[in-house]
Amino acid sequence: MNQQADMIKKKESNRAWWWVPSLYFTEGLPYILVISVSVILYKNLGVSNSDIGLYTSLLYLPWVIKPLWSPIVDMLSTKRRWFFVMQILIAAAFLLIAFSLVTDHYFYLSLALFWMVAFASATNDIASDGYYMIGLSEKDQSFFLGIRSLFYRLSMITGQGLIVVIAGYFESTMSTNAQAWSLTMTLVAGLMFVLAFVNYYGSSSRNSIVEEKVDAAQRIGFLEVFISFFRKKQMGIALTFILMYRLGESQLVKMASPFFLDDPTVGGLGLSTNEVGTIYGIMGVVALSLGGILGGIAISKDGLRKWMIPMILSLNLPNLLFVFLAFSQSTSVIFAGIVVFFEQFGYGFGFAAFLMYLIYIAEGVTKTSHYAIATGFMALGMMLPGMISGYIQEAIGYNYFFIWVVIAALPALIIAPYLKYPDSYGKKDQ
Repeated sequence: MNQQADMIKKKESNRAWWWVPSLYFTEGLPYILVISVSVILYKNLGVSNSDIGLYTSLLYLPWVIKPLWSPIVDMLSTKRRWFFVMQILIAAAFLLIAFSLVTDHYFYLSLALFWMVAFASATNDIASDGYYMIGLSEKDQSFFLGIRSLFYRLSMITGQGLIVVIAGYFESTMSTNAQAWSLTMTLVAGLMFVLAFVNYYGSSSRNSIVEEKVDAAQRIGFLEVFISFFRKKQMGIALTFILMYRLGESQLVKMASPFFLDDPTVGGLGLSTNEVGTIYGIMGVVALSLGGILGGIAISKDGLRKWMIPMILSLNLPNLLFVFLAFSQSTSVIFAGIVVFFEQFGYGFGFAAFLMYLIYIAEGVTKTSHYAIATGFMALGMMLPGMISGYIQEAIGYNYFFIWVVIAALPALIIAPYLKYPDSYGKKDQ
């Protein structure tokens, strides 16, 4: 059985150049729309920063608790079927969101539907990540890490960039912002339908054949999946690190767009929706592409140990530029674009180490479920700080809020040297 699986993985390595970019672009798009683009949507529909921070951060919850049903994805059907059905469901939910935005009760209706997208997207993540780990050898997983991260981030830039620009254009040409965002969400639904079929027919059934033929003796019970994860060595410090790695970013992503959009009288920059979308869609996409590719190449060449601390710094040091931007109150779109460029480059480069560490934590027979548990804790580390980010910003203002975001990098830097993993983990020749 192992020989058959190895042969199939070898044949599928070249095909992965097609399905890895497509699958991870689709994985990232609904996530960024739920977590970040919803912030811009609600900001332009008149919702307060505190409500935006609280309610849109609660949308992380499905990613936090997805380990509860990840064993079901492992035990029932195949990962390929799971991600296809979930992507169709996501497309349908976005179409319903489009209809809800032009109603009197748009806020609660759209939030409920965003929850539907979030649950389907979290399940899609489980299936997609499982397909990635089943379909590729460890060497190829490391090699494609940069490509996977790149297209995941490209989808986020598409959401925060192109889709926001489109919404901004519709805002300037339609009678209400609600109508503009309704039409935008309709286009998003159409894109998701197309991507679902591209992924299904672009991926290979050969990996599913291997998965379906796994000896039943290798499958363990539902509870044992969780027990075996928490029994792994050094799990306490590992989970603390996972929760702390994105402590600053979790708050920055919630308040960056409101900062750009808010009026200068309350500490914002007063940029338009179109300008914010253009900044992320042009400067962000170039920077993120470079950072994502270089991050994957660096780990593939030298291993995770050498790059862990530099990548944590890369993720967090660019946040100092937001401090400068807030104090200077520069309304220059070019300068804001430069800040976003360095922030997105650092994010793309720095996130590679985090992804590789999560893959290391997930190693074992039920790697799909264990990876889901690890990313569930990652989502918890995004949700809890994000929930209070709006209250913190409103209490201390944008200037000191961004100083706090920079300080929040310290816990991950302190914990990182105590983590135990092979120095060469992720290195291509290993």
